[in-house]
Amino acid sequence: MSVAKKEYKRITTNSLVEMKKNGEKISMLTAYDFTMAKIIDGAGIDVILVGDSASNVMAGHETTLPITLDQMIYHASSVIRAIKRALVVVDIPFGSYQSDPKEALRSAIRIMKESGAHAVKMEGGKEIKESIKRTLNAGIPVMGHLGLTPQSIYKFGTYTVRAKEKEEATKLKEDALMLEKAGCFAVVLEKVPAKLAGEVAKSLTIPVIGIGAGNGVDGQVLVTHDMLGMTHEFNPRFLRRYLQLYDDMTSAFKQYISDVKSVDFPSDEEQY
Repeated sequence: MSVAKKEYKRITTNSLVEMKKNGEKISMLTAYDFTMAKIIDGAGIDVILVGDSASNVMAGHETTLPITLDQMIYHASSVIRAIKRALVVVDIPFGSYQSDPKEALRSAIRIMKESGAHAVKMEGGKEIKESIKRTLNAGIPVMGHLGLTPQSIYKFGTYTVRAKEKEEATKLKEDALMLEKAGCFAVVLEKVPAKLAGEVAKSLTIPVIGIGAGNGVDGQVLVTHDMLGMTHEFNPRFLRRYLQLYDDMTSAFKQYISDVKSVDFPSDEEQY
């Protein structure tokens, strides 16, 4: 059943809680630069995540671990300059919050002050509880992230589905409740069984955004370059490609090269 959609001039953390309460699903995509963010925001997206996936998508690293706080602030600043409506959430990168709550706060403050972002995101549950609480106590909104947490890839050793076993599923539920009680405004669940994700979403009053977590959650997030088909090596089950830009762009580049070589471009009409 479709739900009447309320028009929001600006999306805030309160807007997302209200959307969950009203049964309206939340849309979320990644962006790392001004041009892409402007297009996504203009299309009416609810949340833009300046993800540490920039480490993979923009810089070509194998994991999200190498990206630095300075680099995340650069990407976030570029995105913020394009935004008129969406809520912009920025990942705090690996090594900038996990072990020291004071460092977590310093990192979050830098992101907020230097980029103008609206919120930050941290991966993990009770292990980073103090970092989350200190950041929240400073008035900085925090989005949680559970399930597959890419910053912990070397701990897990694989990108496989998380929380399939009872013990890990129980911990995920407990961590999700902890994040809500601590004051997080939303939680991302990545690559967990759909049934479990749906149960978590029903148990919380804050929104649960899924990526590879089924349709029983309160919203969805994808990496924009993946859903546009700009990447083609990455093919998880949860990914729907809305375009095949890798092929289209390759064709356009080849045509341009051919036109330059044959002196077809520029034509008389394209000269001064």
